[in-house]
Amino acid sequence: MGHNRNRKKYIDMKTELPGPLARQLLERRMEHIPRGPFNTVPTFAAKGEGALLTDVDGNTFIDLAGAIGSLNAGHCPPKVVEALKQQLDLYLHPCFHVVMYEPYVALAEKLNRITPGSHKKKTFFLNSGAEAVENAVKIARKYTGRRAVISFERGFHGRTYMAMSLTSKVKPYKHGFGPFAPETYRLPYPYYYRAQSGMTPDDVDDQMLSRFEDFFLAEVPGEEVAAVIMEPVQGEGGFVIPSVGFVQGVKALCEKYGIVFIADEVQTGFGRTGKMFAMEHFGVIPDLMTMSKSIAAGLPISAVTGHAEMMEAPGVGEIGGTYGGSPLGCVAALQVIEMIEEERLAERAASIGAAVSERFVLLRQDIGRIGDVRTLGAMSAIELVKYPESKEPDKELTARVLQEAHRRGVIVMGAGLYGNVIRILSPLVITDDQLAEGLDVLEQAVRTCTGGSLAT
Repeated sequence: MGHNRNRKKYIDMKTELPGPLARQLLERRMEHIPRGPFNTVPTFAAKGEGALLTDVDGNTFIDLAGAIGSLNAGHCPPKVVEALKQQLDLYLHPCFHVVMYEPYVALAEKLNRITPGSHKKKTFFLNSGAEAVENAVKIARKYTGRRAVISFERGFHGRTYMAMSLTSKVKPYKHGFGPFAPETYRLPYPYYYRAQSGMTPDDVDDQMLSRFEDFFLAEVPGEEVAAVIMEPVQGEGGFVIPSVGFVQGVKALCEKYGIVFIADEVQTGFGRTGKMFAMEHFGVIPDLMTMSKSIAAGLPISAVTGHAEMMEAPGVGEIGGTYGGSPLGCVAALQVIEMIEEERLAERAASIGAAVSERFVLLRQDIGRIGDVRTLGAMSAIELVKYPESKEPDKELTARVLQEAHRRGVIVMGAGLYGNVIRILSPLVITDDQLAEGLDVLEQAVRTCTGGSLAT
């Protein structure tokens, strides 16, 4: 995937950012919407298709952000759009708690089948990833009769109160919003790039897992912990990938103490990492799983799937929500899962990740400011530092690279506890030419902002 100058160009930047129509909308946005909801690119969408997004001023971008990983199936996948149109003519929302509907049952059956493990499972639906996390914790507490919940440093689980309490990054997610939910604790999660000098990954894992045993001695006995919740790859935390040994070690500790193991697959699920679910890479079957984002091509729906006996712990009426498992979300999700399976999008994710890794590992040889390149499937990260020896994070450089990429027509986002990671979450339907053009632009942005430029 080199610099083939004969490729068709997909990016078409007609104006600066923001363009004239976007500026008008930005004025309205600032007048009527609080500053709290952040915006990555200073423009407004007009049309999306696959991995392309055109704004109100006619600028066409290659989208490497995918609505923060919600669009593994791409913008407006035709089969999903058609299924939604058909559903619109039937009914919009009778509310599953009032009058049930078949797509809810069909999607639960599908998730019970495709999630890891051959045991008997049950599933129910909510609106967002944070709601799924909240309810997974409720189920774990109800099932175990315990209260303590353990999450991990740099973990992100959402913005509602329990989810925010489990989330690690203080700013912007938690600052000034306390007090937080009680009986929530955080333990370290391996970050091999930032390990102490001389430590091997095995050394790091041993240290992390021993902290668990120390925690059970010093803070809360294992017999009083209801759940451990883990992202199999940390998303907002910077796409930090643990080893198989670490994940299996945490699961073994959960089994030892009767703790419910919750896999938060909100960002990693539905083909993103090269498997349908990231936990499949680690040989671990979670007790409960939370899912959302790419489940339905951008429609708001989330799910909790788990051991049937655990899912049955709450009584009638103790879990649910008015809009949970909307008919539109369910029919969209059924089409998305079929699309991922039929078009082998998980395999496609692996090839996307290989292309990203090849490009930026090579670039790292030229540019020492690229400290690390991490990829699991199409969940790819480039970590920028001030000096390769000290690995000091460079948040300012990262912001400049992102802005330069946006100016050149590529939508991409940052991440990481230190704000120095560029994360790539392109739709899995992106074509080879689109991916190559997007990576060309991102490479140009890195070179420009670090002093070594490529011709545009």
